[in-house]
Amino acid sequence: MAIENNIKMYRAKYNLTQSELAKKVQVTRQTIISLEKDSYVPSLELAMNLSETFNVSVETIFYKQEEKE
Repeated sequence: MAIENNIKMYRAKYNLTQSELAKKVQVTRQTIISLEKDSYVPSLELAMNLSETFNVSVETIFYKQEEKE
């Protein structure tokens, strides 16, 4: 089971660059890149900051992807 996210979709919806989003949630641009590639699992604090920025629940941004057998 993998954790995936909709960060790139919401970032586009709000017309934000990776750098702008990083500044809003107080992380580096590289962290946003890693999140969008699903290669970084965020802290609870970062997940909550992202949900507040996009005005959606944490569960709307992050979700479990069941692995196919």
